[in-house]
Amino acid sequence: MPLTTQSPSPHTRPIHSLRWWIGALLFASTVINYIDRQTLSILAPFLKQQYHWTNSDYAAIIIAFRIAYSIGQTVCGRQIDRVGTRLGLTVSVTWYSIVSLLTSLANGILSFAAFRFLLGAGESANWPGASKAVSEWFPKRERGLAAALYDSGSSVGGAIAPFLILPVYLRWGWRVAFVIPGVLGFFWLIAWRRLFHLPQDHPRISPAELQMLFDDKPPFESSAVKPLPRWRDLLKLPQTWGTIVSKALTDPVWFFITDWFPIYLITKGISLQSGLIAVWIPFLATDLGNFFGGGVSGYLIRRGWSLGAARKALVVFGGFGVMLLIPTVFTVNLYLITLLFALATFAYGSFTTIANVLPTDLFTSEAVASVSGMSGTGAGIGTILAFLLIGHYSDARQSAATHSFDPIVIAAGLIPFIGMILVLLLVRNTRATDQGLVRRI
Repeated sequence: MPLTTQSPSPHTRPIHSLRWWIGALLFASTVINYIDRQTLSILAPFLKQQYHWTNSDYAAIIIAFRIAYSIGQTVCGRQIDRVGTRLGLTVSVTWYSIVSLLTSLANGILSFAAFRFLLGAGESANWPGASKAVSEWFPKRERGLAAALYDSGSSVGGAIAPFLILPVYLRWGWRVAFVIPGVLGFFWLIAWRRLFHLPQDHPRISPAELQMLFDDKPPFESSAVKPLPRWRDLLKLPQTWGTIVSKALTDPVWFFITDWFPIYLITKGISLQSGLIAVWIPFLATDLGNFFGGGVSGYLIRRGWSLGAARKALVVFGGFGVMLLIPTVFTVNLYLITLLFALATFAYGSFTTIANVLPTDLFTSEAVASVSGMSGTGAGIGTILAFLLIGHYSDARQSAATHSFDPIVIAAGLIPFIGMILVLLLVRNTRATDQGLVRRI
């Protein structure tokens, strides 16, 4: 039976492959999100000099963002499930765009920390909201690729930011530089409000695309909208914990690589001048891994693999692949280290794409953002703990010279493997699947 929708205006024409236009908007949101985050990182050397900050002062500002971001993902994910994707992301982007503009008024460590805390709270809705939008707009065979698309915006945003922010700073100063991502956010909001509606309410979706989305939904989701599931009911499900683990035991490794890779190279006796190009390679490899994971899992589904088997194949690939970090402890060769980090981050990118898409595979629309938010909070807590341990052990082992990071790198290679095992054990069809509490994979 076809899904009903509002009648389009006789003066409007359907937009071909409308879901991918929605995907492009989610990608753009992530790009702006990361430009906003990277603005402070790019300007940090100048701000530290101007305001006489120590490294501990700067770390406090970063941690303020991370705390709000970690807590906010669960809170914002729940609210997006409550109010809907369109309104939820509208409020989120409006919030952090205003905060970005107001950061230009900061005048010291306390005000910067306060604004970064508010920024983290606003930006925390991006991943839960994007996951929910993917669950609403994409069939299961395309969700992996759609998740890879919006997730790749983080690397693209991080790469664009220096070329956008630094020239503005050099010409007009740091206060104007903080205005740029805020303005970009408001331009994005115009496009979002015009283009995004639920498929069944969209005036410019083609009948064929709407029918495809309807046919992809399990029968138990075709009834009326259901109430939000309770927290305790979600936390009783092994599938929820499998989703949380998939992020909590992989994201800290990624942030270790992005934030500590240059320092790791220095401990290996490699100067940043000679190793600078290597710093970019993990970002590129992760982007390629994102699309590899999304594309291959979709290909396997089209070849007749079950949804669960297709997703888990990439989880296994990622869990084993990230262990390629471990051999770097035995070499000081820049090219070999770079190659191993590239292969490991490619595997991580495949794993994290599946981690991002799992909430859309397993949960109905009423719970997708809530579970995605909980997994983001788990990842945030794991990252904060990891950074505390990395700082402690790298300082304590300074006398080990080129081997000072060895235990940390070995742990970084093994932890996603443990995450892989837990995902394989927890993400499965259970009695809750038969009862319609989670989707069948």
